[in-house]
Amino acid sequence: MENKTDIKADVSRYYLMVLLVNFIIILTGVAILFYEVKMGCTVIAVAFVTLIVNGLLFVIVSPGINRELTEHGTDFNQVQRQMIHELEVPYSLLDAKGRIIWTNDAFDQMVENEKSRNKMVGSIFADINLEELEWVDGSAEKRIKYEESEFRVVLKEFRLMSDSDSEEKPEADFINMYMFDETEISALKKQISDDKMVTGLIYIDNYDEALQNVENVRRTMIFALVERKIHKYITSMDGIVKKLENDKYFIAVKAKQVTKMQSDKFSLLDDVKTVNMGNDLPITISIALGLGGDTFSKNEENARAAMDMALGRGGDQAVIKEGGKIYYYGGKTKSVEKNTRVKARVKAQALRELMLTRDNILVMGHKVGDMDSFGASVGIYRAAKALDRNVHIVVNEVNSAAKQMFVKFTEDEGYEEDLFLTGERALAVANKNTLLIVVDVNRPSYTECPELIKKTGSVVVLDHHRQSAEVFENPLLSYIEPYASSACEMVSEILQYIDEGVKLKQQEADAMYGGIMIDTNNFTNRTGVRTFEAAAFLRRNGADVTRVRKMFRDDMADYKAKAVAIQSAEVYREQFAIASCPSEGISMPTVVGSQAANELLNIKGIKASFVCTPFNDMIYVSARSIDDINVQLIMEKLGGGGHLNLAGAQLTDCTVTEAIYRIKETIDNMIEEGDL
Repeated sequence: MENKTDIKADVSRYYLMVLLVNFIIILTGVAILFYEVKMGCTVIAVAFVTLIVNGLLFVIVSPGINRELTEHGTDFNQVQRQMIHELEVPYSLLDAKGRIIWTNDAFDQMVENEKSRNKMVGSIFADINLEELEWVDGSAEKRIKYEESEFRVVLKEFRLMSDSDSEEKPEADFINMYMFDETEISALKKQISDDKMVTGLIYIDNYDEALQNVENVRRTMIFALVERKIHKYITSMDGIVKKLENDKYFIAVKAKQVTKMQSDKFSLLDDVKTVNMGNDLPITISIALGLGGDTFSKNEENARAAMDMALGRGGDQAVIKEGGKIYYYGGKTKSVEKNTRVKARVKAQALRELMLTRDNILVMGHKVGDMDSFGASVGIYRAAKALDRNVHIVVNEVNSAAKQMFVKFTEDEGYEEDLFLTGERALAVANKNTLLIVVDVNRPSYTECPELIKKTGSVVVLDHHRQSAEVFENPLLSYIEPYASSACEMVSEILQYIDEGVKLKQQEADAMYGGIMIDTNNFTNRTGVRTFEAAAFLRRNGADVTRVRKMFRDDMADYKAKAVAIQSAEVYREQFAIASCPSEGISMPTVVGSQAANELLNIKGIKASFVCTPFNDMIYVSARSIDDINVQLIMEKLGGGGHLNLAGAQLTDCTVTEAIYRIKETIDNMIEEGDL
């Protein structure tokens, strides 16, 4: 009808143009009369005759034109209506509120016996809500599932009349809804996605340690059994296995098999531990899978990054890296201490070479540095000085445990006045030729000054915490050993290999010894042979046990706060101690909270402890455990991390009561899912 109206308007405009031309001719004839009367009269007469003829033609022909236009429009509308009725794409017309007022045959066949007329579209298709759709220029799209089919629904607004002069957009009178069946397309997409190749790696974590006291004959049998279990598991997933080295395997499976592996939580991890042919230590493996890459090489790159993550977290786990997402499975066993110090020597030599290429070195720990962070920074400072490098330690704030040691260094005239720099001053000193050495932390956001990382571009990471999804991008050197008791232990080993002329001062040895003491709870947690060897090295360099212990004595307010926290402890599920620690009047309440968590482990039957401490508008959770429970996994669920038996988290926008509820809820969920 709109098209017909346009044609009639065009015809009317044509006749108006004829009248206008005749009027101009008459005016011309009048003008000619002033010069030639006979010719002027002739022109005027012709103009009047033409005007009369055109008028008669308009009167005679106009009804016929209108009749033809009407018939044409009617026929055209009937053709359009028939075409829409027979259109294979389901189509319906909705009013502005979403009520179905007209449907075509394909739509009626799709909904079968449902009487769709005058029904709201949402009553038939529950996934379609007009108010929740994202409308762009009067159009919206939505993918829905109806019965066994998948549809791409396209909705377009339609207006009968619109005022072009109005600034406000008029409301739609009707909505056209087209439904495109994409069931087959979706099935093909899923098949392509499921059949994509996923590359992976399997490493035996403790190859040398497990075979240390095993006879040669049994060694072959042990790893033949391990290899058989690996082959059996991967082939059951329609995958292939290729041995790279004695303790390394390359695997390839289809993407759809990864879901099966996730559903059984990579049962191969536990299956391999059952191999026992006289080996004192259970065999553990790490599995890494790479997904989400556009090419096979990209997936392999993701797999290698996932393996670095798995090993950095202590092994005995599976890690899936899908683009920027990382998923963890397993990781319940304690990391095995490496008996060999070859890796420490290699890392020390690599660090030495990097130090010698830079004239300016900055050492940085985590925010609110503790004794381990401070002691490790001091150790790296001494190594850099032995190599005659210009070095500074970046410190904004230290906790109460490290405060006394920090003051000793600032008051000692044997050190430079600018030994310690705030983050702001360090940014002014740093440049692209500066080497930044980060100790006791492997998360960029947790460092004392994250801006330094981007400004220097050259980063070395030394840490003993398990890695999380947040990592440093492309560090020049990364030395992360979760089995180490502390960062000070790692730095102590590095000092013995980096240069023969390294000699620690007394307070430097005390600081590093104190770092080991604090992180091991006086050598009771996570200590191994190499921990005591590091302590012996520091004792030879002048560390005094009595002097260090005096520094770490509590004041009366801290001791009372710790007692209050222990008294408030609640035993949950007969094995978890959960408490809250007061923070008023306490200089560093988070330290008191961690000490209270350690004390709660001395109670019989308690396998893990959690202490919540309010501080700086956050709730700090200190988690501790004996080997039975992996508190790192629990804290990761709350956004934190740490070690198997020493971890923590920082909760925002919640109270202590809410934090305790979240801890209990996390424990319940993990027990139900079999993660604890």
